[in-house]
Amino acid sequence: MRIITPLAVAALLALTAPLQASAKLNVIASFSILGDMAKNIGQDRIELRTLVGPDSDAHVYEPSPADAIAMAKADVILINGLQFEGFITRLIQASESTAPVTEVSKGAAILRDPAGGHYHFYNGKAVFHAAPFDPHAWQSITNARTYVKNIAAAFCAADKPGCDSYQTNARAYDEKLAALAEKIDSEVARLPDAHRTVVVGHNAFRYFEEDHGIHFLSPQGVSTESEASAADVAGILREIKKNHAAAVFAENISNPRLVEQIASEAGLPVSGVLYSDALSGTEGPAATYIDMMQHNASTLVSALVAATASPDSAVNP
Repeated sequence: MRIITPLAVAALLALTAPLQASAKLNVIASFSILGDMAKNIGQDRIELRTLVGPDSDAHVYEPSPADAIAMAKADVILINGLQFEGFITRLIQASESTAPVTEVSKGAAILRDPAGGHYHFYNGKAVFHAAPFDPHAWQSITNARTYVKNIAAAFCAADKPGCDSYQTNARAYDEKLAALAEKIDSEVARLPDAHRTVVVGHNAFRYFEEDHGIHFLSPQGVSTESEASAADVAGILREIKKNHAAAVFAENISNPRLVEQIASEAGLPVSGVLYSDALSGTEGPAATYIDMMQHNASTLVSALVAATASPDSAVNP
């Protein structure tokens, strides 16, 4: 793990001082999904830096000195909260940033973490953090609309002359999100209620499940930092049989080896890649939050429709 000290940040800031002049609002977003939301709301009035980029796992991220430099210059810091970003408190302290920190999940409908907490790495060791809530609230579009309100409010507080622009952009984006939620509901409605169970690598999709009625089984908890045991895998295989799960999906942030093993032992296909905690790169199918949610919904529905139609499918006990 990199050691970032306030003294080192100060020295690097002195070297980069001539490059700091900007009339735009300096915004730090903790990971790619928040970065995309911030971009939609701030547009050309902000200078955005996203710490954990596309296809990267915030659960195991280790910040760099460059991150600390950017944090020290920030006007607004956007984080998910709910202990999703295990690195963020140390990074803010090391940078000595005085920027306001906005937890964009505030006011959203938050689910409890059935495990009561999850792991984060610190100094190379996995440390358990008691955390009663599931942090993946953006997987609910309803919650994402709350995120948008919180981001717009943070920008307005930091840049009052730009507030009308931020609010206008937020309203336009919110309308797109509302339309997307309706579209996903109509797609999922094609599926029989009894044929809506799938398997994913870690427990990141409970909010999607609450909103749209697709049931997700997973061998890992809400964090990817804790490895699934043989007992966890055996338990998932029992659940697959019990619930007649129809498909297994890899995630873009994780090595697919575990889900490939589960799929092989269950006699199910790996039916595609879902985007849980990060967007894809610009050339991928989930380069924006809206693209991500639409891709996940279409991938899930296509696989379940195909499995339901198959006489050999696990959904036909």
